[in-house]
Amino acid sequence: MEEEDIRKWEDLDIDVLVKIFQILDLSELTSGLAHICSTWRHAACDPMLWQTLDLSMMSSNFIKIPLEPYVYVNARSDKQLTKLLKISLNLSRGSIKTLIFNFNLYVCDAQLTYTAERCPNLKRLVLPAWNRIKKTGICKAISMWKDLESLTMPSIVNPPYFMEEVSKHCKKFSELKIMGPCDILFVQTLIRCVPNLKVLSLRCSTVYLDALLLILDGLKNLEVLNISHCLIVDAQPPPATRKLVEKLDDSVLEKGSRLKEFFTCMDDSCTMCEITRRDEGLIRWYRYEEGLWKQDEVKSLAV
Repeated sequence: MEEEDIRKWEDLDIDVLVKIFQILDLSELTSGLAHICSTWRHAACDPMLWQTLDLSMMSSNFIKIPLEPYVYVNARSDKQLTKLLKISLNLSRGSIKTLIFNFNLYVCDAQLTYTAERCPNLKRLVLPAWNRIKKTGICKAISMWKDLESLTMPSIVNPPYFMEEVSKHCKKFSELKIMGPCDILFVQTLIRCVPNLKVLSLRCSTVYLDALLLILDGLKNLEVLNISHCLIVDAQPPPATRKLVEKLDDSVLEKGSRLKEFFTCMDDSCTMCEITRRDEGLIRWYRYEEGLWKQDEVKSLAV
């Protein structure tokens, strides 16, 4: 073969390589192909490949424990996540706008803040469990995400400190999904800290009736609300006992009709409603098929 007929990788159009790399999954993208040659590395760092970092198929090797943080994560599992984050964030060069963690991927403070520092343009975060993340860790991360618009999170015992950070740093914030009970304190915090919230999903959770009414009355800019498959609880003052609401009354439906979209489902024949009732309004997602937790009637919040 004549020397001039030899084709080299660096002669291949970068756009062609990028299109090929778009077919690869995350494990293949981070397996070392960026070390093949300078052309491959240039292609592997293309922003088109890194708009979304989806870790929803990766879960921690963990066991449940009775004390905080209520999970113990195997050290090898932690190292694997740290390694993947370092490679991905190095290649992405700040291009990531959507970051998705698995419901059973238990991130620690160091991993979260490391990620936040290297994803300054993040717009959407799906972080449905933060057992191992402390107040200082999540607040530090939020302070670096000035462009954050959408968040999927668990419920937290003390919501004001967190939502105050969102209010202070994330001026474009408009979408929230809470995977856990929603009470009056949480709603009061939302009204005070993120009054411009447009989309809220509480699906498959326990929602107190007084909190639901406050959402409909107090979040003046809300356009979309999802309470599908929720346990709606009417908690009357003592000595009255709390009771489950079997059907939304006309006053609630009338308030909901003012929204652009109001998703409800309280059907005895619905599988998700049955699961929520069985788990008493706090679904143990690890018991069920992988990917069930990703669903949402609000398309922009589905994973």
